[in-house]
Amino acid sequence: MSRDAHLVLDARATLGEGPLWDPVGRRLLWVDILRSQVHAFDPATGQDASFEVGSHVGTVVTRAKGGLMLAQRAGFTRIEPGSTTPVMVLQPGDHPAGNRFNDGKCDPAGRFWAGTMAYDGTPGAGTLYRLYPDGRVAVLARGFTIANGLAWDLHRARFYHIDSPTGCVFAWDYDHAEGTIGNRRVVVRALPEDGSPDGMTMDVEGKLWVAHWGGSQVVRWDPETGAALERMRVPVTQPTACAFGGDRLDTLYITSASEGLTPEQLARQPHAGGLFAFRPAACGIHATPFAG
Repeated sequence: MSRDAHLVLDARATLGEGPLWDPVGRRLLWVDILRSQVHAFDPATGQDASFEVGSHVGTVVTRAKGGLMLAQRAGFTRIEPGSTTPVMVLQPGDHPAGNRFNDGKCDPAGRFWAGTMAYDGTPGAGTLYRLYPDGRVAVLARGFTIANGLAWDLHRARFYHIDSPTGCVFAWDYDHAEGTIGNRRVVVRALPEDGSPDGMTMDVEGKLWVAHWGGSQVVRWDPETGAALERMRVPVTQPTACAFGGDRLDTLYITSASEGLTPEQLARQPHAGGLFAFRPAACGIHATPFAG
């Protein structure tokens, strides 16, 4: 089955990413990585507000105490309620200057997980980190090229993660109490014509929705069988990530990128970098805020 997403915001982002529904503010948070911007889109009014944070920003999550947490170029930062100025919380000691943070989310216990990648695309240069609410950081795994797409299953027993150049979604055994992972295996293997798997979210039925960079689509995958259950067409070649939003979490929002497109390609897809939406049959699950 294939259906189409529609444009809700002609954002013209360079590298739109990291969508996250904020139920308190009733808004969709997202970032433009290369413009160092955090955005907040209000579906009720169609208005989008943004502010700059001084360096490339890979992802944004909410804080249980109010405000936001970011994974920026050099490390984890905090933005207090009412402020737009990030404060460095922690820069991992082993984080190279040639790397930046990319995708990230909070696990069901409120720990902030985020992965890194090298600016020059060096294979295996990325690391997946976990920031604890008390400010400690731990390395979860190394050897990623473009660390992307995170999700946890409904039973808090499995963690899903993407390393985009592999074309795979990996599953790991997840220890909820300790926050540790192990026993990595492939559960979804995309074909080259699907596009590279990028950002990811999960619905209430335990299925994975994955944005496919270069594939003009978001695919609903069954992590038990590896089958593609539904394909949603997006009218741009570079969808980047997706998240459920709205009061009932019944709308799937999709970010996209215009980075690297030629003038001819931009003429054929004038809404590249836009924010898109789609109403699937299944609803999403609430994102966990950072507990620190």
